[in-house]
Amino acid sequence: MKLEELMHYQIGPLSAGNLLTALLLLGVCLGGAKLVMKLVDRMLRKLQVEKSLHHFIRSAAKFALLFLTALIVADSLGIPVTSLVTVLGVVGLAVSLAVQDSLAKLAGGLMVLAAKPFVVGDYVDVGTVSGTVQEIGLIYTCLSTPDNKVVYLPNNDVAGARVTNFSARATRRVDLMVCASYGDDTQTVKTALRQALEAAGGVLEDPPPFIGVSEYQDSSVQYVIRAWVKTADYWDVYYSLLEQVRRTFTENGVQMSYPHLNVHLMENGRRNKDEGLDRPQGRKGKK
Repeated sequence: MKLEELMHYQIGPLSAGNLLTALLLLGVCLGGAKLVMKLVDRMLRKLQVEKSLHHFIRSAAKFALLFLTALIVADSLGIPVTSLVTVLGVVGLAVSLAVQDSLAKLAGGLMVLAAKPFVVGDYVDVGTVSGTVQEIGLIYTCLSTPDNKVVYLPNNDVAGARVTNFSARATRRVDLMVCASYGDDTQTVKTALRQALEAAGGVLEDPPPFIGVSEYQDSSVQYVIRAWVKTADYWDVYYSLLEQVRRTFTENGVQMSYPHLNVHLMENGRRNKDEGLDRPQGRKGKK
């Protein structure tokens, strides 16, 4: 059998030539898809994309390339591609309406992974929930709270919430307000606070700590301590500083004040005089 006759040999509604052309197109498309996937992987690694987002983008790109390959091969075999695309579009719309909540969470996950407001291991506030990030998925973000509870937050809520990341920087500032009585000398109080900083440990010298008067209250003078520490040492330094302030105040004779009200009682005569109630009697007039 000659090659030309072989190419026109019918296998059902298709000819051998059409099948051979489709196989060649399939091979070329699969080879091109493999090359494109390598470029996508290289680009994602260069951009340092989060692992979960990396897998999602890779899977989506692979699906799109395979779908395009299927359309090209189907068109070469004479299958009406336009009708197929229309049917798939209708099916996709129906599925998207049925799972719109999951799609909203998925979209939120993509936003979180792309924006990178936090990474695994960071301690964050997300809305009203605080905890250490354990996992960032496409649907949920998992937090471990300080009391060892596990909280799963939908990513659409995370994307729309106010996020505070306490681990984003290498250092944090400890702010502590302390009150002393008006009778204590300012320099004596500041000396006691400086001794507390030295005894607490973990305080960085650059930038240097700050101690000063922050407010004159009704029954006390408020002082502020601002000290920079490593982020990992924040709570250790904070609680240690609280203990050391009480100790150094006692050693330096500083009274740690609290809200109180002083009431002064005076003798009745003195009070009446102050109020203008004691008046000299006037002279009697002549008859």
